[in-house]
Amino acid sequence: MRQFLDFEKPIAELESKLDELRNMSEPEGLNIAEEVGRLSDKVERQLRAIYARLTPWQKAQVARHPERPKAGDYVAGLITDFTPLAGDRAFADDAAVIGGLGRFRGRPVMVLGTEKGADTESRVAHNFGMARPEGYRKARRLLELAGRFQLPVLSFVDTAGAFPGIEAEARGQAEAIARAIEACLDAPVPLIATIIGEGGSGGAIALAAGDRVLMLEHAIYSVISPEGCASILWREAAQAAQAAEALKLTAEDLRRLRLIDQVIAEPLGGANRAPAEAIATVGEAIAAQLEPLLALDGATLKARRREKFLAMGRE
Repeated sequence: MRQFLDFEKPIAELESKLDELRNMSEPEGLNIAEEVGRLSDKVERQLRAIYARLTPWQKAQVARHPERPKAGDYVAGLITDFTPLAGDRAFADDAAVIGGLGRFRGRPVMVLGTEKGADTESRVAHNFGMARPEGYRKARRLLELAGRFQLPVLSFVDTAGAFPGIEAEARGQAEAIARAIEACLDAPVPLIATIIGEGGSGGAIALAAGDRVLMLEHAIYSVISPEGCASILWREAAQAAQAAEALKLTAEDLRRLRLIDQVIAEPLGGANRAPAEAIATVGEAIAAQLEPLLALDGATLKARRREKFLAMGRE
């Protein structure tokens, strides 16, 4: 059963009526097919009207939608012959960061992603996509492996941020994130990062310091969550909507600020309504961005990537 967000209540009511109509046996004198078509058109118009004027806070809710495709879904939909690689070779394997070898449209690649999980059991197993130090050290290891074997890197980012627990801090969370960012910047191969849901703080940047940073239309990318920002500035998480507005965390805001390179359109109503379509669109965008990067040598890629990030905020 489809889950609706608070601002989607008018759509939920219409779709409930639509389901009732579809399940009815056709009464005498009533053309159900015609009525279903009319109601379907009304649902689409309502969706277009609502999604044309989403606030930043509403976009944050869409980015967190539980039915939105996760990193594992993009890997399954876009990568063939995927072989997962585990562990940081120092402490443990962190399930919040997934990675491995595979083929993207026939080309060997290294894949990285932050995985939130799709149900209660998998969310707990993946720690809700919040990586510990060993997750970022695993990412660094795989980035270095990609450089050694000249494999382009594709990363899929969807995390509220790095895990803030005491044990993570004790094992060097900040250092692990910094080293992962360094590994991204130093990779002598093309690196394309896609923000597919939430891009939260350093936990996101650790896998997103790429040659091209793509972002889904209703994804968010920010130094802090709206709730966290509201708790600090107003001492009240209820001000999250105001914080979301101030943070400039939407894809359009970030493209305007030149912090990302491309906004990828989502199906009407968000990627959660048509996951296969959303995944295919992301695949097309990655393919288009990857092709010109493959012609560049490692030194040029590294120099351009560093200059790109150093230039942010200069103007």
